[in-house]
Amino acid sequence: MATFIGDYACKVDVKGRIILPMAFKKQMPADAQDHFVVRKDIFENCLVLYSIEDWNRQLDKIRKRINPYNREHNMFIRNFFKGTADLSLDNNNRLLIPKRLMDLIGAERDVVLAGQDGRIEIWAESVYDKIDMAAGDFADLAEKLMGGSTNDPEK
Repeated sequence: MATFIGDYACKVDVKGRIILPMAFKKQMPADAQDHFVVRKDIFENCLVLYSIEDWNRQLDKIRKRINPYNREHNMFIRNFFKGTADLSLDNNNRLLIPKRLMDLIGAERDVVLAGQDGRIEIWAESVYDKIDMAAGDFADLAEKLMGGSTNDPEK
């Protein structure tokens, strides 16, 4: 499984292509370096670029929880897949992101690709630059989510 680390400012060329940073490519298994799925994030104004391996893992999670004969589940599936696109790297390590998806997040020429464990977020640079938390607020959130009364890291 790939673990993407780092954030990289990138330029979108006139055809809507972004060069995948070599650091991200090196962080991927050799057999999964050219196939991705992109979709609009559920919570944030960014796109999420999934390696095909992580995308399939997400689909497995969904399939285990979804009943196709439940209307709410169908609505979730419809909206989850709405706007997804299957992408492949070209010979020059570029991804062609559909313009309709770039327009959804207000990205034009300058974007940031930010590693988020098994996936990469794609942000309009002007938006990404504004999402920072104050150090104290981040420390409080880390304590709330990760802190506990035990020293056992498995709990």
